[in-house]
Amino acid sequence: MSASDLRGGAVETARHRTAYLEAGPVDGPLMIFAHGWPGLGLIWRHQLEHFAAAGWRCVAPDMRGYGGSSVPTRIADYSVRETTADLAELHDALGGAPALWVGHDWGCAPVWSMAAHHPDRCRGVVALCVPYLARGMTLPNLAATVNRDLYPADAYPIGQWDYWRYHRGHAGAAAATLEADVGATIAALYRRTPPDVVGKPSRFANVQANGGFFRGEGRAPAMARDQTMLSQADHDAFVAAFDRTGFQAANAWYLNDAANAAFAAEAPGFGRIDLPVLFVHADRDTVCDTVGSALADPMREDCADLSETTIDAGHSLMLEAPGEVNEAIWVWARGKGMVHDQEHQL
Repeated sequence: MSASDLRGGAVETARHRTAYLEAGPVDGPLMIFAHGWPGLGLIWRHQLEHFAAAGWRCVAPDMRGYGGSSVPTRIADYSVRETTADLAELHDALGGAPALWVGHDWGCAPVWSMAAHHPDRCRGVVALCVPYLARGMTLPNLAATVNRDLYPADAYPIGQWDYWRYHRGHAGAAAATLEADVGATIAALYRRTPPDVVGKPSRFANVQANGGFFRGEGRAPAMARDQTMLSQADHDAFVAAFDRTGFQAANAWYLNDAANAAFAAEAPGFGRIDLPVLFVHADRDTVCDTVGSALADPMREDCADLSETTIDAGHSLMLEAPGEVNEAIWVWARGKGMVHDQEHQL
């Protein structure tokens, strides 16, 4: 499948515009991918191409504040309630048939919320890196799961989540650093994760002590693009998108803890999810460390039909290990009866 086979589209309502990429037959079973920080729908290219070739209708929106979608100016506009409503509007525009929802990083929050608040819209949920927290994806809930053997409380009060606290206290400076050289920022953030990071404190655990991202230098260091992560064309598309939107909107997703906790509390059945769920651990992910910490434990109590698999990759595992991610989703979906022998095969 070539770049031309990724079709662009948009859904516009009175409250929001969602731009998206689409691939595959329009009458195929629906699979919707939600990216995280700082991404675009394009980050799912490998998955769009793979599952479209297998007969799925694959859709990857630019989430609120990103790419070609609306970029509201109020912090409150970036709560999980709002991003979940965006996905519901997109889903309606795509016909509303129950979908397989796939999320990564912050994109997991509205995907989990689709399952908790709107199970009728779901065939199942796949979450990469960020597990379900029925009480809400908030800094206090995440900090409660920190591995204190790796992050002693006196040196690391909130462990690897220190960067989140920096976003909250220094929103303007955080955005300015990321915007100082967008090309360098994208090159720095999208790099393959080496294995020697496992068992060591995350580079995001000392952001405040360092005076900001990139050790307080005020900009990302100049470095070559990691060719194994983003092609030159996709890298250029990321740079153009963030040159246009900046990072303040993307960063605002970190600033709605109270609203996100309140929304989570509204889920029926105390937020318990009965739908089929696949959680994909990345064993080199030092921030969303679900292997060496208790981060995934609440999910195991609140998901009735949970499958788990671990992939040898870092946080951006859909780019670092696309084949393994695709295979994990396919095998699980087939086992749950979402794929049948008479349907398209991979």
